[in-house]
Amino acid sequence: MTTNADEPQPRPRRRAPAGAAVLREDVTEAIRAAVFEELAAVGYARMSIEGIARRAGVGKTAVYRRWRSKLHLVLDLVSAIAVQGLPAPDTGSLEGDLRLLYEVTSRALRHPVASQILPDLQAEAARNPDIAEAIQKALREGQDGVARGVVTAAQQRGEVRPDVDHALALDLISGPLYWRSVVIRNPKLPKGYLPALARATTAALRAL
Repeated sequence: MTTNADEPQPRPRRRAPAGAAVLREDVTEAIRAAVFEELAAVGYARMSIEGIARRAGVGKTAVYRRWRSKLHLVLDLVSAIAVQGLPAPDTGSLEGDLRLLYEVTSRALRHPVASQILPDLQAEAARNPDIAEAIQKALREGQDGVARGVVTAAQQRGEVRPDVDHALALDLISGPLYWRSVVIRNPKLPKGYLPALARATTAALRAL
């Protein structure tokens, strides 16, 4: 077979250099969403890379390119939650800041996925020190970081003592909602509960 030298010839396909594969962000996000859904559906113990890949609509290889095991995947996800954090309230008063913080936190904890995942991860944390460390880090950098900002702002406004015990103050702020939502798993709050909790916590912090 002969070819006409004047005819345009197809260009040879350029190969990407070895090791230069680009991880598509939309695939990564689909996998992360699938992990949340899989955790809520079957729990950490029964969760598998195969199930995550099937739910995300990708092959197992796509998951393993990003994380080498389901443990590393979940640890990455928990750490990402810490980075997102909560919005720092700035209403101009301690009670107003606490009420806004409680409203945002309560909505997050009432989410059906979060309400199923958090207790399961807490149970796994009792058996797996890596998960326990990741959850503690997420809480310290997320919820506790915002709560610490609320206390610091209240100190600057003169609403609480300059030498207030920060550790005790954070326990008072963060404890009640987590007790209700994660420990006894009763996220349905009575009418007026959050404003009352904000008032009670404000009084307790001023008494420290």
